[in-house]
Amino acid sequence: MIDKKILIVDYDPVSLEILAGILEPCKFQIIKAADGQAAYEKFKEEKPDIVILEAILPKIHGFDLTKRITEESRGRVPVIIVTGLYRGPQYRLEALSTFGATDYFEKPVDKERLVRSVMSLLSEEEEIEEDLPHPDQVLRALMERGKTRGAAPEK
Repeated sequence: MIDKKILIVDYDPVSLEILAGILEPCKFQIIKAADGQAAYEKFKEEKPDIVILEAILPKIHGFDLTKRITEESRGRVPVIIVTGLYRGPQYRLEALSTFGATDYFEKPVDKERLVRSVMSLLSEEEEIEEDLPHPDQVLRALMERGKTRGAAPEK
């Protein structure tokens, strides 16, 4: 999994290093950003496999950034929110249901749970890619199906 990229975003340099430190032993490529705008630009440039971000971010709020990444990646890039401010089930629910976050942690983060979540999301991504047929196979199958049914539409 060494080729996997994780974008970590936090306005607090200490929190940013703590989050990076939790995931560095897993041998991921870690990309860091300190605000929402820089994170969005790195998301577009680097195409990370997962984004982990603080909800409170300067320039683009973490919830807005979560929604933007989820929509633009069509849900293919999981976003995990790790926050020290938004505590309680109502914020977790809103982040997951309204903004499209994949997981939600409150600081101080449970390190083992965070690593498990990241590993699980990355392995799900790999399983999905392995299970899906190549688009060319799908097109060939559809064209074959069309030939066997005849060219004239049924009335």
